[in-house]
Amino acid sequence: MSNAFTHQLRVLQSVASSTLEAWRGTSVIHQAQQPPKYLQLYDMEGSPYCRLVREALTALGLDVQIRPCPAGGKRFRPEAERLGGKQQFPLLVDPNTNATLYESADIVDYLFATYGHGETPGPYRRGPVRPALSALATVTRGLRGITARPAKAPKEKLHLWSFESSPYSRLVRERLTELELPYVLHNIGKEQWADMGPAVMRVKPGPYVPKTGGKREALLARLGRVQAPYLEDPNTGVKLFESRAIVDYLEQTYALQPQP
Repeated sequence: MSNAFTHQLRVLQSVASSTLEAWRGTSVIHQAQQPPKYLQLYDMEGSPYCRLVREALTALGLDVQIRPCPAGGKRFRPEAERLGGKQQFPLLVDPNTNATLYESADIVDYLFATYGHGETPGPYRRGPVRPALSALATVTRGLRGITARPAKAPKEKLHLWSFESSPYSRLVRERLTELELPYVLHNIGKEQWADMGPAVMRVKPGPYVPKTGGKREALLARLGRVQAPYLEDPNTGVKLFESRAIVDYLEQTYALQPQP
């Protein structure tokens, strides 16, 4: 079991990371229509460049299959090289259009053009400052979500409901990356002002009412609450809220060596 104080310290570091990124990847700015087939992202949670792509995915509310490719990983890195010709991340594969793209700025522009039906919004456009701040955000997290650790491979992909800037969700995504656990990332960015703030202390007082027709409304109807992160593991039937509980579960179920 993880230490409560250590976990909270990591949450505070994660808050600092999101602040450095100006909390991009918090809100949905254009809810895209989910394509028939999942996009596939070969990703490293701690990579500054992968982070830029995930921010855009949250902004568009797009779900994506994540295939973690940490340094030293052997589960998906060879597959990525076969598809794109090199081990460079992020790598996006879109089976709906047969597009295969490297370079975070190109991927972000592609996502907004293809699924946002327009130009890339200013806060998400390419430039020298954003990668630098994203790199600093990774350093703030102690380079977690970068290096592979020995782990058992699940038969089926896990499912994670998250949004990019969520400090609690980041801790879970880091562990999924380090253990090379593939998962479907369901982006549930904030859709309205009433969504702002933690689930237990939202800015707008009174009963929580999600945006009509939004992904959060559907999640509330299914689970009775909207809170990130939320994990479902079809391999075991486990369903969990709370980042600390999820991280402990991943360690106990899949890790082959003790948590560092």
